[in-house]
Amino acid sequence: MLFAARPGTTRCGNASDESITVTATSPHSAIPGASAGRARWTRAAGWATPVLGLGLGVWGNTDPSAWTDEIVTIDVARRSWPQLMELLGRVDAVHGLHYVLMYLVGQAAGGLNEFLTRVPSAMAVAVAVAGLVWLGRLLGGPRLGLYAGLLLAVLPTASRYAQEARSFAFVMAVAVLATGALVKALSGKARWVAGYAVLIALLGWFNVLGLLLLAAHAVTVALRRPGRRVVLRLLLAQAAGVAAVVPLLILGSAQSSAVGDAAPVTAGTPLSYFTWLLTPGQDTLPTALKLLLTLTALTALTFLVLRRHQAPPLALAVGAPWLVVPPLLLLAVSLGHPLFAYRYLLFCLPALALLLATAATVVPPRRQVLFVLLTAVPVAASHLAIRQEDSRPWDTREVLRTLRIHDAPGDAVLFSGARCGLIATAFKEAFTGRPDLGRADTAAGLGALDNLPADPALLQQRLAHTSRVWRITCTHVSAGARQDVARTTASQERALARAGFSPAYHHSARGVDITLEERPTAEVRNGRAASDRSGPP
Repeated sequence: MLFAARPGTTRCGNASDESITVTATSPHSAIPGASAGRARWTRAAGWATPVLGLGLGVWGNTDPSAWTDEIVTIDVARRSWPQLMELLGRVDAVHGLHYVLMYLVGQAAGGLNEFLTRVPSAMAVAVAVAGLVWLGRLLGGPRLGLYAGLLLAVLPTASRYAQEARSFAFVMAVAVLATGALVKALSGKARWVAGYAVLIALLGWFNVLGLLLLAAHAVTVALRRPGRRVVLRLLLAQAAGVAAVVPLLILGSAQSSAVGDAAPVTAGTPLSYFTWLLTPGQDTLPTALKLLLTLTALTALTFLVLRRHQAPPLALAVGAPWLVVPPLLLLAVSLGHPLFAYRYLLFCLPALALLLATAATVVPPRRQVLFVLLTAVPVAASHLAIRQEDSRPWDTREVLRTLRIHDAPGDAVLFSGARCGLIATAFKEAFTGRPDLGRADTAAGLGALDNLPADPALLQQRLAHTSRVWRITCTHVSAGARQDVARTTASQERALARAGFSPAYHHSARGVDITLEERPTAEVRNGRAASDRSGPP
C-alpha cells in the first residue's frame, strides 16, 4: 500500500486488531546528527511561526479596500443584538457564528472599522499555523512541523484571508485542529475523540462546506486501518459533530437564495484552483510569476511522489486526502449546481503546506535551496499584490477619496448595484451630510442584507431638492443580481434625465463607476416651488 508502515515505526493500541501504526523515529522525524540543543531550537522556531503568520496578516491590513462581503460583515456586526438575531432567522444563517463573533468584537472594542474587522481573521490564521506546527510534529517530527508551519505562514493566500473580514480563515484553523485531533484519536487516545466531535461541529457552524473535510478524514482512516474500535469511535464522533450542525443545515437550506454565484467548472478549474492556493494575486500579479510559483510547487510534489517511501507515511495519509478529496467532491457537485468558489476550500491550504513541507524533508539540501530561490520573488510579489488598494473586487477607497476631493455642500448620493448602498452604512463618517436618495429603508431596519430601494416616485421627489448627485454604481456583482442591477440603473437614469440632470464628471475604479450628475440651480428652485405647491413630501 502507498501509505503502508515501514521499519522504524511503533504500534499503539490495546489489541492487535485495534492498533494504529504511527511514525515514531525515522531519519525524517529529526535532523540527522543534530544535537539535543539544535532539536530544541527547531521546536522553538516552529512555535515562532504563528507570530510570523499573525504579523503578515496584520501588515498592510488597511491597505486593500473593503469589498462586498466585508462591507456586509461590518454592517451586520454593527447592528443591535435583536436586529442580528432577526437577520439570521431570515437570511445568511450559514455565516451566523462569524457574525456573532464580530458583533462581540465590536462590543468589546467600542466599534468596528476595517482594521478591527480583519484582525480576528489574522488571529485565526495564526492559530492555523500553530496547529499545523503541532500536526506536523505528530506526523513526522519537529522539522516537519517547522517547515509546514513556516510554509503556511508565508503563503500569500493565507495572508490574503488573514485580511478578509469573513469566516474562511476560521474554517481553516478549525480544520487543522480537527485533523490533529483525528491523528491523536487514531493513535488510540480515546479522550481526543470528544474533542474531535466538538471541532467537527465548530467546523460546520463556521461554514457547512467545511464538512467536506470529513470525507478526507474517512480516506485517511481507511488507509491507516486502525481497528474496529477506533473506527467506531471516530464514526460516532463524526455523527455527533454533524448532528450538532443539522439545525444550521435545515435553516440554511431554506435560505439558499442568499448563496452567491460561483463560476461553472471547466477543464482548467483544478489547475486554477491549485494556483490560487499558492497565490490569490488575481490580475495584480504577473502571469509569469504565477506560473513560476505553480511549476515549482508541482515539481516539489512530484519529488515527493517519487520518493514517497522516504517520507513519513502518516503525513502522506493525512495530507494527500485532505488536499484532494474535498475539491473533487465540490467539483462533482458543481457539475450540476455551481458551488466551486475557491474561498470555500481555503481549509485545504494547510494540506498543501504539509505536503510541500514533507517534500522538503526528502529532497537534497541543494534542491531545497533551489526551490526557495525560485519561489522567493513570486511569493514576495504576491504579498505586495494582495495589499494593493485595488486588489479586491470593489475599490471603495477610491469612492471615498473621490467624494472627499470633488464634493460640495448639499451633494447627495445615489447607489446602484447589489448591496452597493451598504458602502454608506459601513463608512458612515464619509457620508455624513450626503443623503442617500435611492434608499427607502435600511437593511438593518428590514432585517435583511440589502437596503430597500426607493420607488421611482419617491426618487423623483427627492431629486427635485438637489442640484448635484453622485451616482455610484457597483459593477462587480454576481450573475444572479445583474438583471436587477440593470433594471435599477435604467430606472435611475430615466429619473435623472426627467429631472434635468446630466453627467458632469465620471471616474471608473475597480468594481465601481462614480458619476457626478448635475443640473442648473434654477431647475432646483423650480422643483422646490412645484413641490411646495403640491404639499409636504
